[in-house]
Amino acid sequence: MNKITRRLLTFFIGVPLVLFIVCFTPLNHILLHLCIVVFAGISSSEIYNLMKKNMPMQSKGLVVGFATLIPVSAYGCIFFNLDFDISTLVFIAGFLTLLVVEIFKPRSENPEEPFKDSNNKLAGSLFVLLYGGYLLSYLSRMTVLPHSTEFIILFLLMVFLCDSAAWFFGVLFGKGNRGLVKASPNKSIVGFFGGIVGSIVSGILCTFVWPEIFSEPLWKMVVLGFVMALAAILGDLAESVFKRSAKEKDSGNIIPGRGGALDSVDSVLMSAPLFYFIVTMLFVEI
Repeated sequence: MNKITRRLLTFFIGVPLVLFIVCFTPLNHILLHLCIVVFAGISSSEIYNLMKKNMPMQSKGLVVGFATLIPVSAYGCIFFNLDFDISTLVFIAGFLTLLVVEIFKPRSENPEEPFKDSNNKLAGSLFVLLYGGYLLSYLSRMTVLPHSTEFIILFLLMVFLCDSAAWFFGVLFGKGNRGLVKASPNKSIVGFFGGIVGSIVSGILCTFVWPEIFSEPLWKMVVLGFVMALAAILGDLAESVFKRSAKEKDSGNIIPGRGGALDSVDSVLMSAPLFYFIVTMLFVEI
C-alpha cells in the first residue's frame, strides 16, 4: 500500500471520526479532551525524541508527564468551572519543578562540570512543555466558547483545508516556484497562497451554513482565515525544521500515511492559541 493510498484511507476514516468526537458534547466534550490529552502526550514524546538527537535532555518521564498534565488541568478548569489561570499555573509549576530537579540532581557526562549541560536541558524542557502541552491546551479552551462545536469545526476546517488546498495548488501549479523555504523545499509559493485561499473560503462557507452563529461582518472571518492560514503554514514549516535538525523524515509512525502524532497536529499547535484569542476578541465574549 503506497503512501497516497494510506493517506486517503486515513482521511476517509479520520474525518468522520473527528466530526463525531467534536460533536459529542456530554461532559464538556469529554471525548475531545481525551484526544487532546493523548495527542499532547504522544506529541510531547515525539518532540522530546527529536530534540534528544541534538542536545542533552532531562528525564523523559518528567518532561513529557508535565507537558501532558497541562491539557489535563485545562479540562479540570472547565469541568469544575475554574479559571484557566490554573492551567497556566500548572505550566509554570511544571517548569519550576524541572528547574529544582536540575538544581539538586544535575547530570553530565563530565563529573567535574555537573552543570555543563543544564542550560540546554532546561531550554529543551521548557520548549517541550510549551510546544507539546501548553499550546494544545487552547483547543481545550475552545470548548467553553458559545456554540463551541461550530467554532471548533470552523477552526479545524480552516487549518486542514489550508493544508489540503496548499497541497492541491502546489501539485497543479507549483512546479516552477518551489524551494523558497529551505526547511521544506517541496513547498511552493502558489501552494502558500492556495492554503490562504482555502482557509478563508472555508470560513466564508461556514457563514452560509451557520448564519445565525457567524453573523459578524465578513471582514472578521477573512482576517481570521488569513491568520489561521499563516499560523498553520508556519506550524508545518517549524516542524520541518525540527525534523531536519534531528535528521528524521517523520516525527513518528503511529498514523498511516502521515507519520507521527506531531506530523498531524503541528499546524493545530501553532494556530489554536491565535484562533482562541481572535475569536474572543472579534466574535464572542466569555
